[in-house]
Amino acid sequence: MEMNKKPWPLSTLYGIQERIDTNPDFQRPPVWTKAQKQYLIDTILRNMDIPKLYWHRTGRNPDKYAVVDGQQRLRAIWEFNAGHYMLPKDADPINGYDIAGKKYVELSDELRIHFDTYPLDVVIVSECEEDEVRDMFLRLQNGTPLKAQEKRNAMPGKMRDFIKSLTYHEFFRSFGFKDSRYTYDLIAAQCVLLEINGRPCNIKNADLNRMYESNQDFDTNGAIAKRAKRVFDYLGKMFAEKTPELTRFNVVSLYVLVSSLLDRFVIQNKHKEIASWFIDFERVRREDEVKEAESRDAELIVYHENISRSTDGEESLRKRHEVLIGRLFTAFPDWEQKDNQREFSSGQRIAIYRRDNGQCQLKLKCGGDKCSWDNWHADHKKPWSKGGKTTVENGQVACPACNISKNAQFV
Repeated sequence: MEMNKKPWPLSTLYGIQERIDTNPDFQRPPVWTKAQKQYLIDTILRNMDIPKLYWHRTGRNPDKYAVVDGQQRLRAIWEFNAGHYMLPKDADPINGYDIAGKKYVELSDELRIHFDTYPLDVVIVSECEEDEVRDMFLRLQNGTPLKAQEKRNAMPGKMRDFIKSLTYHEFFRSFGFKDSRYTYDLIAAQCVLLEINGRPCNIKNADLNRMYESNQDFDTNGAIAKRAKRVFDYLGKMFAEKTPELTRFNVVSLYVLVSSLLDRFVIQNKHKEIASWFIDFERVRREDEVKEAESRDAELIVYHENISRSTDGEESLRKRHEVLIGRLFTAFPDWEQKDNQREFSSGQRIAIYRRDNGQCQLKLKCGGDKCSWDNWHADHKKPWSKGGKTTVENGQVACPACNISKNAQFV
């Protein structure tokens, strides 16, 4: 890692904003208040020191940078120069010049010249790995109160990268709340931890930290990753547009619900029914909350208690799930349960292979090619996800290419 410090006059920053990335994926979003921005500008105008900025050089000809530390200060400077806010109305004069309530263009020429030529100490970091940059970010923020998920977002490893990739899923665009300070990353991380455990469990910050730290080599194409994506794909079908009922605690509860349903029941084409049922459940729940105590639904009281406190605890998640799953099957009592056995036994595979003479029966990507014994798939004629049984009669030979093509059609 190479580090080179030099003073940069503020005026040199105005024209290269497009080459300075203030929001690399390990950074937190803008969080400064207007008062904090005003205080910084006042400090500069009074010729007082401000802390160094750290940039990672990410390109050459022309140079490009990612801000490791100092993005809040940069944004405040650019916004003041662009006239987006004024100085406080009670600001004291500087060298006899009034600055109270003034924007950049309203300052005296002398103060604007001083502002434009103020030297920022910028440390340029180069010749380093991405993990080194993330580590530097965490060290520099050690004295700044970062939220737990903001710290996890800067951690190295494949688990962090997988969580970040999930936040771009279309389902996250349907949430009824904003992605404030990596809330979406938090939701995605909690859902992955639930998938790893296969049941309701504690999904608090300490639990998530352990997951990130112990899964730095997480297999992004492994079984857990595929299962998580499958659940989010289904939820994306359920809610294709902005849905105010999708609060933070509801998203996690719905993930647990859908994950368990996909494992055990034939719900391939039930997404609209489940979505409508859930929105109606939320309506009934809100109406119940304003009733007199003696008129309230006992189950909904339990649900309300467990969305009001310790929402990330195992007991809270379990009790919410019990209410949801019970209400769902009261509304839909006749849903078909899947065959518990999904994998064909060795005897079944031999019978299927001999019956079909080893030839692919799907013919989606081939013309019925002959498959060798060590390179074929035992496929369900009626998909297991749609209630197909794991029997020789419902099995058939499929070449890998055709079976993968068929599976891509089903969530």
